[in-house]
Amino acid sequence: MTRPRTHLERLQARDGYFSPESMVRRLGNSPVTPFLGGGAAVLLQVAHPLVACGVVEHSGYDGNLWRRLVGTLRALYLITFGDREEAERAGAAVQAVHARVHGRTREQLGPFPPGTSYSASDPELMLWVHATLVYSSLAAYERFVQPLTADERERYYEDMNLVARLFGTPAEVLPHSYDTFRTYFETQLQSGTITVTRPAREVAGVILAAALPAPLRLLAPAHRLATAHILPPKLRHQYGLRWTTLHDLALPLAGATVRYGTTPILSIAGHVQHLSPRLAA
Repeated sequence: MTRPRTHLERLQARDGYFSPESMVRRLGNSPVTPFLGGGAAVLLQVAHPLVACGVVEHSGYDGNLWRRLVGTLRALYLITFGDREEAERAGAAVQAVHARVHGRTREQLGPFPPGTSYSASDPELMLWVHATLVYSSLAAYERFVQPLTADERERYYEDMNLVARLFGTPAEVLPHSYDTFRTYFETQLQSGTITVTRPAREVAGVILAAALPAPLRLLAPAHRLATAHILPPKLRHQYGLRWTTLHDLALPLAGATVRYGTTPILSIAGHVQHLSPRLAA
């Protein structure tokens, strides 16, 4: 059996879909991106009523929230830092989960009447989920780590389009540039489609109230503050999240808490071997 690679070895490896110099590795290697962007990404995803319905009806989010979120992060990790075989297995595992998520709505959800069919494999829903990951990751990194140039944003977007394709999103639905992506994202926000419904509020209640795993509990206030900040104002209001001048003043502390609070964890993780984990179903 081959010895599993450490994270430091993965950072230098060139046998995956992404190189050590890639933007997706640069953002993915910062703890700020998942810790401070992840909550907003989830709340943006479920602001699409059909995505929210699929999450509430099929994910068991209320009982296994962190196991499932860790499963998603593992898939992203293996696609970003794994070799091509690991990346393809991770993408296939996510697609297999999506294939089981489908049904019909039971109530009026935003513009969707009862009986509307939904599927996690619907290209339009997959595009929206992809868009939330791109938006939230960039927002977290640029606010709490450093601003990016237009070229760096474009390169990151190109990398994330490859991630989306490995997750099964058809290439033809993906905006071809960062600018067209931003146009798509803003158009969706201004449409009547993206709106916070009862299932979305249920998910938000779990995301914002659930205790983090023990090693990360010191990061909980920063996580909640960043989640509210990254959400577009319209959705922040619909979720009932307050934002004041005091929240603005506290933002730099949120970033510092994550950067310094995760340093010991990352130092250890960089030297230990990472077994290819079983993805959460």
